Amino acid sequence: MRFLKLFFVVLLVLSPLAVFGAQGDVVKKAKTIDELSKMYDSNSCKDCHAEIYSEWSKSLHARSIFGPAEVGRTAATIKTTIENGLKDWPSSGVKKPEDVGVKHLMICAKCHLPQLIEAEDSVAQEIVKNLYAFKEPDDQAAKTLQKLNIGCTVCHQRNAIVHKWKFGYPDKGAVYGSKDGEHASPDFPKMKKSPYIKEAILCGQCHGQGPNFDIDQPTQCATLYSSYNFAYRPEGGTENCQECHMKKSKLGHNMQSYRAMGPMAVDMKVEALAYQWRDVVTTTPAASVQVDLFNKAGHAIPDG
Repeated sequence: MRFLKLFFVVLLVLSPLAVFGAQGDVVKKAKTIDELSKMYDSNSCKDCHAEIYSEWSKSLHARSIFGPAEVGRTAATIKTTIENGLKDWPSSGVKKPEDVGVKHLMICAKCHLPQLIEAEDSVAQEIVKNLYAFKEPDDQAAKTLQKLNIGCTVCHQRNAIVHKWKFGYPDKGAVYGSKDGEHASPDFPKMKKSPYIKEAILCGQCHGQGPNFDIDQPTQCATLYSSYNFAYRPEGGTENCQECHMKKSKLGHNMQSYRAMGPMAVDMKVEALAYQWRDVVTTTPAASVQVDLFNKAGHAIPDG
């Protein structure tokens, strides 16, 4: 086991702005939040996959732009990124919230909403408007932001193929999993096997490899995949993201992190010594406490 090293990395990652379909054709972009939400709606999946849908709906993937339902932390952080990042960077082109476009929001959306690249700036503006309007977890702005998420087709369709020149671009009429076959859905009548569906690289697309130096503002948040690849695996680790965050946790598609995975990820050893501290004739109860934290996870803790 490795001694737990706590470190914090300031976030933010961008993504290329060109949007191409399977044959290199430009994808029609959404003009509103509702249009983008409909393009990646998971509701059609729950009729046949009710248990998986229920698990997913409890995860942060289901609220990837808003964040934890009780506080909306992610939404607040994105607003902070605009105020303390974009508006402070002299060459960003952002002087006020109304200047924010898709290319600016991709700082966060690269992971929190990768399909935003398939939207026009009007969607970015609608998101920003609701970020600033959000006050309570159940107000209308919060409900609007919660329409945007990492749904079923982001992982099982859009991001299901990593090496596209070798395996081809995702088939728009297929969902990807562990086997080929028919699929009882008018939108996705086919099932296709993805070579990545059980591999850590599928998760690594969003969960961090380090700064993207090919973008105008190289920034980062998540570093888990890099830590997994260059620390855990070289030290002999054999498990992947899915095995810990889905199987061993018994949470399935309700993939959690620190909220549910703490006991699995960290060991704690505590030694305490109580004594009386004497100062001439005055004695004071005191204690010496030593706490050792050991990281059992397949990556550094914390992340993001």
